[in-house]
Amino acid sequence: MLAFLGAIICIIASIAPGSPGAVPGAGDEEAALYGTAGGAGAVQGAGAVHGAEGDRSHPTAAGKASATSHLGQAPALGSAPDLGTTRRFLCLPLAQDCPSPSVREDLLLLRSTAAHLHQMVIQQEEQILHDQETIRELTGKLSRCESGQELGSFQNHPEEYVWDLGRSSLEDGTGESEQTVLQLENTIHSLKNSIENLEIQELEALLLSKLSELEKERSSLHNKGDRQRHRLEEQLEALHQRIEKLEKETAVYKLQEGYKISFPVRTNYMYARMKRSLPELYTLTICLWVKSKGTVGIGTPFSYAVPGQANEMVLLEWGKNPIELLINDKVTRLPLEVKGGEWHHVCITWTTRDGVWEVYQDGKQRGSGDNLAPWHPIKPGGTLVFGQEQDVAGGRYDATQAFVGEMAEFNIWDRILSATEIQNIANCSSSILGNVISWDGSSIDLYGGATKWPFQRCSESKDLGEN
Repeated sequence: MLAFLGAIICIIASIAPGSPGAVPGAGDEEAALYGTAGGAGAVQGAGAVHGAEGDRSHPTAAGKASATSHLGQAPALGSAPDLGTTRRFLCLPLAQDCPSPSVREDLLLLRSTAAHLHQMVIQQEEQILHDQETIRELTGKLSRCESGQELGSFQNHPEEYVWDLGRSSLEDGTGESEQTVLQLENTIHSLKNSIENLEIQELEALLLSKLSELEKERSSLHNKGDRQRHRLEEQLEALHQRIEKLEKETAVYKLQEGYKISFPVRTNYMYARMKRSLPELYTLTICLWVKSKGTVGIGTPFSYAVPGQANEMVLLEWGKNPIELLINDKVTRLPLEVKGGEWHHVCITWTTRDGVWEVYQDGKQRGSGDNLAPWHPIKPGGTLVFGQEQDVAGGRYDATQAFVGEMAEFNIWDRILSATEIQNIANCSSSILGNVISWDGSSIDLYGGATKWPFQRCSESKDLGEN
């Protein structure tokens, strides 16, 4: 490097005439010999400055003087007195012990570069050793996997193998590990988002499927319910038509043939109502045929209510109490026994004078008394209901007080019938119609499932008496 720099400086000095590096000397051959003896940095001398290349004559005195004036430092460069008479230049080698500042900086740069390269070589050797260790570890795992030793462990814990590979790749280098971690994080986030999107899509699809199935099921149930409701409506319509037909058929029966009203179950909506109301009454007689099917009390065969007084006139047996007769909400107990599912003829007489009353069962007097709502006439314009007890006029029924069974031949007179008349009605020897209320099929409306049936009162009572 120093020889190269010396040659460059010599060339520059030979080109520039006034350069301090040009010295007088002998011809080309002498300059070469001198440069060779001076050191390895010598170079060939330059040619003559004046004259053509082929002019080899000596210069004039003026030329010599000029040459001498330009080479004022010549004596310091050599000891031979005749060197000042030559026109040739000689390049001296640079001293190797004293490099210039620029050369020193180059040396420092070269040294630092060499040290850096040496450090890189050491890092590469360490990386190669680490890679070899990783390759040996992976080769051992691969051998165990091929032999089947870690197959079960891989199936049970596959994430451990994935983490080992990722960890090995992260430990390969310092500069690339952070980038690799970022790439893995981005990949994990992307996979997580993809999984969440897939799960949401699957859930949405599942929900839509379930909703579709529920909608179909609801539609099917709705259609099925519509069909069932339609069938029930048809059956109810058929029953209503049958009831109307029976009512029309029974309406043509004569009174001696008669009909009965049936109340099959105990409810608060099954009843019959008389279309006509009662006039004001001071004396009365009520007779009817009754067959109770109730196990605890017969309930209410009939009730008459007026505005402001729901218990204007009521025949009632409720719970374990005896049969009671209420007039204007005043009560008296009647010694009657009409249970057991048998037909019985019942008659009641009452007068407002002193409130005197009498009761008959199957043509025989069972009891009498007085002071039952004395001097109180039966008020007109009320509602007469069969099978229910009225808490208000025409409604608010109680199922526990409902009548269960059958009744027929309900008649009211505005006078007191004699004991003989009552006995003749009971044993079917005569038939007397009530002059206030008579048992006429066209005068009664049925509600809630109460029905009318043909009734042969005398034949049934005789058969019952014979049995």
